[in-house]
Amino acid sequence: MENFWDQTAVELPTRGRGFHLITSVVLNAIPRVKQVQVGMLHLFLQHTSASLTINENADPDVTVDLESSFAAIAPEDFPYKHTCEGPDDMPAHVKSSLLGSSLSVPIREGRILLGTWQGIYLCEHRNAGGPRTLVLTLQGQKAE
Repeated sequence: MENFWDQTAVELPTRGRGFHLITSVVLNAIPRVKQVQVGMLHLFLQHTSASLTINENADPDVTVDLESSFAAIAPEDFPYKHTCEGPDDMPAHVKSSLLGSSLSVPIREGRILLGTWQGIYLCEHRNAGGPRTLVLTLQGQKAE
C-alpha cells in the first residue's frame, strides 16, 4: 500500500457565537479521504478565540446547552485583566483553552470514523470572530 500526505487550508466564514457543525465542510475540503484504507485526519484551527470539538449532532439542544454551560464557566463579567479587545475576548480565550484548537479523527476504508451521533464542530466563542482558518492534514495508506 502506498503511504501519502495531503494538506489543505479552509477559510470558514464568519459565524456568530455558538457551536457550528462543520463535518461536511471538512469532508468537502479534503476529498482524498475517500482513497484512504487506513489513516488519520488532523484538524488545526489557527485562532485563539475559537476551538474545535466532536459532539452530538442529532439534537440541536445539545449545542444550545454547550453554549450556556461555557458561558457559565467563563462569563464576560469576570474581572479579567485582558480587556482591550472587548468583553467577549478573554472569555473566548478561556473557552478555547478548555476545548483546544485541534482534533485527530481516524479513517478506515474511505470514511472518517465518527460515531453514529458525532459531528465536528467549530466553536465560535466571540460574538463575531471573523473568518476562521482550518488546516486539514491527511495521512494514510491508499487502498490498493
